Amino acid sequence: MGYKTVLVEQRGKVAKVIMNRPDKKNAMNPQLVMDMAQVLEDLRYDDSVAVVVLTGAGNSFCAGMDLKEFFYDLKGKKPKEYDRIYRLLQEWRGRTLRFFPKPTIAMINGYCFGGAFPNVECCDLAIAADEAQFGLSEINFGLFPGGHVSKTLANLFRPRDALLYGMTGRRFDGKKAAEIGFVNYSVPLARLEDEVMELANEIAGKDPAALKATKDAYRFSLDMGWEAAMNYSAAKENELYLVQKGAWVESGIGDFMKGLYKPGMGGHEAIKKKAKRGSAK
Repeated sequence: MGYKTVLVEQRGKVAKVIMNRPDKKNAMNPQLVMDMAQVLEDLRYDDSVAVVVLTGAGNSFCAGMDLKEFFYDLKGKKPKEYDRIYRLLQEWRGRTLRFFPKPTIAMINGYCFGGAFPNVECCDLAIAADEAQFGLSEINFGLFPGGHVSKTLANLFRPRDALLYGMTGRRFDGKKAAEIGFVNYSVPLARLEDEVMELANEIAGKDPAALKATKDAYRFSLDMGWEAAMNYSAAKENELYLVQKGAWVESGIGDFMKGLYKPGMGGHEAIKKKAKRGSAK
């Protein structure tokens, strides 16, 4: 599709988006920022894609911002271009990825430093390799975890953890990232892709409108008081009923009433799979 620093591999309904600057540990330069903005725009409207997995080429997820191309070459020297790329960066992560209409999963396969933390946070789910290495390296060259990184720490980290890693620059591995809640869980690197694809395919089998409503109800409720959240949830429920033409009541709950499945024991999509197997015979 013409991306210079991003690869897209699709397996079934899952699109794997690969940040592809392995010689630079997939550090985000201006071109990668522009490519990521475009790839998310393209996948947003691709009906063949139900779930997006974000990862990196080689032995890195992403080393954060390309210090030379993003800061040294632009900030102070080309302020308008710096502002343009910075705004685009915050837009594709803070808004587009965070509120993406399809489920997103960060697959952290290796090094994940500084400016890459928001890439992880803005995905709905995150699975890391046990061996992956995380770190907030800004303090090591006299900066602080600024911009979106500080917001990521405030959103997901416990205060003591945020300040410990922010003020020391110490590394931590995938197991520790899971322990402190930065990722959902970690697995050995050799199993990482299989585990993530299994999760992605499980989610891809769910109703897409219900998945989007799940994300919206959670994301927007974070900034609402109780009354506003209750009203939003009620409106979202009615919207989903209209979008699905009543399916979650008529067939979802209806099939439960007929004894065809138990919601607490599995998804409604299992009925469709059984029907397909039956017709194939």
